[in-house]
Amino acid sequence: MADWNNQERIQKKFESVPRTGGEVNVSYDEGLRSYMLSIYNYMCSAVLLTGIVALVSAESGFTASIMGTPLWWVVVLAPLGFILAINFGLAKMSKGTLGAIFWAFAVVFGLSISTIFYRFTNESIALTFFATSGAFAGLSLFGYTTKKDLSGLGTFLIMGLVGIIIAMIVNIFLQSGTLAFVISALGVLIFAGLTAYDTQRLKEQYAVLKGTDFIGKAVILGALTLYLDFINMFMFLLNFLGSQE
Repeated sequence: MADWNNQERIQKKFESVPRTGGEVNVSYDEGLRSYMLSIYNYMCSAVLLTGIVALVSAESGFTASIMGTPLWWVVVLAPLGFILAINFGLAKMSKGTLGAIFWAFAVVFGLSISTIFYRFTNESIALTFFATSGAFAGLSLFGYTTKKDLSGLGTFLIMGLVGIIIAMIVNIFLQSGTLAFVISALGVLIFAGLTAYDTQRLKEQYAVLKGTDFIGKAVILGALTLYLDFINMFMFLLNFLGSQE
């Protein structure tokens, strides 16, 4: 399944799906709905788990106790390690192993972002979370229902994301408040666009993946993609609008 993300193949097979009437079309639509609902269930559960872990870690004092220690750097860098493990070991992983990594990723990511409860008020965190949830739902619905091909937008957004990452690294040394503000604003826009783009991409991939052994893994990978879109949009929006403690 090395070419599971091949856009040309996805498009050709997607166009071959019956569009009007018939048992085949009904079966395809039901399968697609089940596939997407499974992705959203995984994604929403992971976001909830991350939020709970972040809150408990901050309120219990665990975050404060490990900040500045080698363990903190392990927590901060662990999500990147999980992503690399998935990218390089996906072919050999079972669905169960991939699922375990997915849930571990959500837990560790919760620990790594728990410092937001020291930097921002609880009210602004809650308001930003609900604002992000509403925006994510609307953007994902748009990506699912639009007839417009968003693949070109995706390429542009990914290039923008690379630029944002570079700017964030540069600002570690510059410590510019203005640049940080610009990065946060652009970050919100980029991940808003990626939410719509990724939703459409995941929907279209079902045409290729349905009936294959990879479909179970694809659900978890799709959930991870949307999870990262949501969390990053939330974090950038919080940096942009959140009230400081």
